Amino acid sequence: MDFKVGLLGRIALLAVSLFALGYSIADEWGVFMTSLFIILVIIQVVFLLRYAESSFKKVRTFLDNIKQDQYSQVYPVKFDGTETDDLHIEFNAILAKLKEDQAEKEANYHYFRSVFKHLSIGLITYGEDGKIQLINTAAKRILNVDDLSNINQIESVNKELHIAIHQLKTGGSELIKIAHPDGIMQLSVYVIELMMRGEQFKLVSLQNIQSELEEKEMEAWQNLVRILTHEIMNSIAPISSLAGTIKTDIEQKLEQADPVTDSDLEDYLMGISTVEKRSEGLINFVSDFRSLAHIPAPKFSSIRLANLFDQLEVLFQHQLETHNIELLKELDPPELILFGDQTQIEQVLINLVQNAIQALEDSERKLIRLRAYIDEAGKIILEVCDTGKGIEEEALSKIFIPFFTTKKKGSGIGLSLSKQIMRRHKGNIQVRSQLGEGTTFKLIFNG
Repeated sequence: MDFKVGLLGRIALLAVSLFALGYSIADEWGVFMTSLFIILVIIQVVFLLRYAESSFKKVRTFLDNIKQDQYSQVYPVKFDGTETDDLHIEFNAILAKLKEDQAEKEANYHYFRSVFKHLSIGLITYGEDGKIQLINTAAKRILNVDDLSNINQIESVNKELHIAIHQLKTGGSELIKIAHPDGIMQLSVYVIELMMRGEQFKLVSLQNIQSELEEKEMEAWQNLVRILTHEIMNSIAPISSLAGTIKTDIEQKLEQADPVTDSDLEDYLMGISTVEKRSEGLINFVSDFRSLAHIPAPKFSSIRLANLFDQLEVLFQHQLETHNIELLKELDPPELILFGDQTQIEQVLINLVQNAIQALEDSERKLIRLRAYIDEAGKIILEVCDTGKGIEEEALSKIFIPFFTTKKKGSGIGLSLSKQIMRRHKGNIQVRSQLGEGTTFKLIFNG
């Protein structure tokens, strides 16, 4: 209200002065009086402009404070009900809210920065120019450095790690071994590409999984030894028992000088044949084990997956028709190409399709679906799905263990061999299954 009153009063005085100036000119009051009124009008115009600008100056100062993140200024409040007073109250309320938000933002920043620095997983963020923005204590400890200013300095720590960080895309991961004063470290390197305020940067995580790998390796060896022991004992026990029985019988014959009859010879022959068969079974078992342990290095080439699926369909055509099984092929895009060893990948798919055919033996709906596509992370995925009986939950965690099998007939190396081949291709194999709802095997190629 005070601003309006002051403004109207000054406008009224200016109007009166202009009226007097006009009257003095019209009535010829003289040069002195006319000049006096002109000066008076000019002075009133200047004061009117200054008065009008005074309120805008407050707003401008207020906006400048906000622009410069300066929220400490307090505008005086007289509580006299004037518009200036109300404006100051609003200014102070806005500044107080902005100051509170700034304090909360800074507190969150310091909190997350503290969490970032004290995580047990090594974390590094850097921009497109390679300049490191943040690096936490765990990353410095893993890399055995006091500080890093540029991501390219990692090359002096480990060239393989440096290459992996630059080549990995969002969601990509790789296992890297690096030398460390505490011993060899097996690092799981994971990279995410992010965009913030128009600037692209990478977040790299480094996790030492050496102890976890050693634990899993020991568990795998224990499972392998248990299965090997079981299989070998199953073959050696009857061989040893039967050989002992034949030996004892022959020794008794020799001591008592009893003649060896045709019936005795037939028994000995049957026993020796049994020993021979069990020995052959043991040799085959060891041969399977050797084939599992000596997978040749893959010979990479371009594989047109549409052709590969067609070859599989021709290969299994007789079995599919015999068991009345429907085969569906899905490729997205249809011309999808995979870079790998065609012979080895074909062997993996043959194992999986063969397992799917056996799983459909007692199913009402008999369907196998071969699917190939690119997921959201840019990885090529191959899937073999069936509508079979599914795999029990207890067996799911063991199906990739060498020589483990749920079949009456089978060596138990097919899935183990497939997993080894996928590892040689820097990929992975996963399984998803529920009883009565079928099984899906997924081959993941990181590219």
